Order: sequence, then C-alpha cells, then structure tokens
Amino acid sequence: MPLPRPSEKIREQLVGRVRAMFNDVEGGQQPVPPSDNALFERDSPIRLVHADVVSMMVGGVRGLLLQMLHPHALQGVIDHSDFRSDMHGRLRRTARFIAVTTFGEKSEAERVIARVNRIHERVSGTLPDGTPYSARTPETLAWVHVAEATSFLEGYLRYVRPTMPYAEQDEYFRQFATVARKLGADPVPETKVEAEHLLRAMRPQLKGSPQAREIARLVLTQRPRGAPVAVQQLLGTAAVDLLPNYARTMLGLKPPGLSALPARVAAQTMGRTLRWAFRQ
Repeated sequence: MPLPRPSEKIREQLVGRVRAMFNDVEGGQQPVPPSDNALFERDSPIRLVHADVVSMMVGGVRGLLLQMLHPHALQGVIDHSDFRSDMHGRLRRTARFIAVTTFGEKSEAERVIARVNRIHERVSGTLPDGTPYSARTPETLAWVHVAEATSFLEGYLRYVRPTMPYAEQDEYFRQFATVARKLGADPVPETKVEAEHLLRAMRPQLKGSPQAREIARLVLTQRPRGAPVAVQQLLGTAAVDLLPNYARTMLGLKPPGLSALPARVAAQTMGRTLRWAFRQ
C-alpha cells in the first residue's frame, strides 16, 4: 500500500483543524454531510456562498457586529446568552445552524429551525428604558437576518467571487429568505436591492451603545479554540474592513487603514488554501 503524499497529510490536518473549530469533536459531533434532499439544491448560490470557510468566518463576524447595533437584538444577547464566557460556543452553534439548514437533510433542517423557534419563545425582557422586547418580534428577526445575509454575501464577493452575477446574488437572497421566514422574520428581502433598502430603512432604530461596543470588543478579541492569534486578528481586521462606515462609527471602531490590504491578501491566501484542502 503506497504511503500518502506529504501534501495529502497536510490537507487532512487542515481539514481536521477546521472541522474541530466548528464542531464539538470532543463531544462526538460530526460535520454536517451534504444532502441531495436538502432545502436547497447542490451548487445553488446559497450552498456555494455558505461552503467557503474563510469568507463565511469574515462575514459571520461582520454580521454579528451589525446585529448588535439593534437594541432589541443586543438586549436579548445580554440577558439570555453566555457570550462573555463562551463566545466561541455561540459562534459554533450559529455555524452549525447555518450548515444544517443549508446542506443537511430537510427533516433535520426543519427540526433545528423548530428548536430555535422554541428557544426564541423564552427570550424576552425589557430594555434599560423599560421598552419590552422579544426574540419573536418579526422586525427584530428581519434585522438579524439581513445583517447576516448581506455580510455572508459581501464576504463571498470580496474573497471568492467578485464577479458573481447579480441574478445569482438575488437568488441567494431568495433562497436564504426561506429560512428567515420559517424563523418568523418580516419583512424579508428577496433581492440585493431589497436587502439594501431594508438596511437603510432600519438605520434609525440602531444605536451605538456602550454595551454594543463591549460585545464588539469581545467578538474581535476572543480567539476561536485551535486558531492561531494571527488568524483571529486577520478575521477581525477583514470583518471591520467590510463594515459600512456608519457601523464602525457607532461601534467605536477605527477603519483598518494600511492594515486592511495585508489582511485582505492573507484572507484570500487562506481561502484558496482551505478550498484546496476541502477539494472545492
């Protein structure tokens, strides 16, 4: 039996380290196997975008930073989440949800969506000014969704496929809308233009509070388990670079400036390496 080539060993090690970051390997959790009976067809826009590890990590950080600008979404995290002690766990659970609903069997996707809806039923309270909030409020869910969807797509356009046709970008939003509606979000954009309009329409509801800035600091400084410090810094810089100016200002974040270019180059290089490792 021939010995594996050194490049194959390197590839397997990379795949193993990445999978350990996103799956509770110690607890026996396995990666989500791609299914032909998923909510979305193979090689459709949503599966292409959500399959790229680096652009999804950059987009995921960007999306979380944007989400925390909505006072209701922010307070829900503060009151009902262990983000301070387990930020990695929270990000891992979000990544798992995206993986199952994008690539997993339809029945499993419906099951995890139902579970999230049950969790959201218990997430409610009041803002510091006494205003009630609930994780089941359609408009709050719409903000969480559009912040996430636009961020994943922006990461993909920046680091993987800048020339992705507009028709495919619109199809991405139409596909992702399926999951958003099952979670109770409303309104839900079905095109890129609709997403941009919704972002502008919800701007007056956003607030750059001290609590939002605290979470931004935690998101950008907490290193995923198993990831080198340089990777954490790279992802943070790339995510802040992708943020719109108003969001950076509200979160008290400075534009990356000269550090943006090396971060972009490093992210592109890491993305190509991981696509090779996962044979994409």
